[in-house]
Amino acid sequence: MTRPDPKQARKLANQARLVAIVLAGTMLLWMGAQYLGGQMGWDPRYVFLFDFAAIAAFFWALVVTYQIWRNRQG
Repeated sequence: MTRPDPKQARKLANQARLVAIVLAGTMLLWMGAQYLGGQMGWDPRYVFLFDFAAIAAFFWALVVTYQIWRNRQG
């Protein structure tokens, strides 16, 4: 087995770090929006916008995580 290219390994590590930051930030922002929406009596359709934004961020993180996994396999 050959050793991985250091530049490629650093790129994958940076991508993984970005995914972790996006996941954590999305969860915090989503929970904050849910709390504020309940406290301030926002219309549910506005709260659903935060839900859809969180789903989009989670889907992006899933796609990037899959790409990282595929690059590590090859």
